[in-house]
Amino acid sequence: MEPFEWKQTAKGPSLFYLSSWMEEEEALTAGFTGRSGGFSEVPRKSLNMGLHVDDAAETVVRNRNAVTEALGWPLASWTCAEQVHGARVHTVTALERGRGREAREDAIQDADALITNEPGILLASLYADCVPLYFYDPVHQAIGLAHAGWKGTVAEIARHTVEAMAAQYGSRPSELLAAIGPSIEDCCYEVDGPVISRVEPLLKELREQGADIAPNALFAADSGKARINLKEINRQIMIKAGILPTRIELSQMCTGCRTDLFFSHRMEQGRTGRMASWIGMGKR
Repeated sequence: MEPFEWKQTAKGPSLFYLSSWMEEEEALTAGFTGRSGGFSEVPRKSLNMGLHVDDAAETVVRNRNAVTEALGWPLASWTCAEQVHGARVHTVTALERGRGREAREDAIQDADALITNEPGILLASLYADCVPLYFYDPVHQAIGLAHAGWKGTVAEIARHTVEAMAAQYGSRPSELLAAIGPSIEDCCYEVDGPVISRVEPLLKELREQGADIAPNALFAADSGKARINLKEINRQIMIKAGILPTRIELSQMCTGCRTDLFFSHRMEQGRTGRMASWIGMGKR
């Protein structure tokens, strides 16, 4: 069953809710935006959430405001980082609430994962094929988001996020809920030698540690290239970090296959918009 439930009104933004989490915890909101129901023009039509893709800043802010309004949150809560395809985790404090909501220069710099235990902060990050990773500690009331492209995956950003939540909030990996959102899958993601040479050692290490990795994690394609499934690799990294497999939700949606629903950097040759993941805890 697909964990990200699509909801769109006639005039509102396209939103994919992580419904099982939200049903279990009334104060929690989590999900992923689609590409429709916004105000951006072609080729970023229409719900572009990224300020870095040559879209008018005021239009992006208008899109972000439409999303937060649909969630019942103020735009002032939207908090994001300037992503660099790394593995640094930043702990967001109450004083940092709202950074990056209207300007890249104001965003938290050089971070691809954000964690917080502060209510009223809506963590957000941006995608157009990379893997959105969600973390929720229902015991210590802490949340996290991580952006995992192939570089972040190889650097094990999922593990670093779990370790940061343990250090900051006392989170126990076995008590965490995790989710892997819509992203490009092996059917649409072909990579060359430099990427293969970075991914293969990680898969070897995971197998040596007992991971039962699906065959489609990395397999040969034509002309010395390979197909790669970053969702599966990140799932295995989560399990390695101590998250129970039964507590990991996995989206079956591929951004490359579903350009009717999502932006895809690869399928649209880089001329496209960005989706956003979000997670936040309201006041109890």
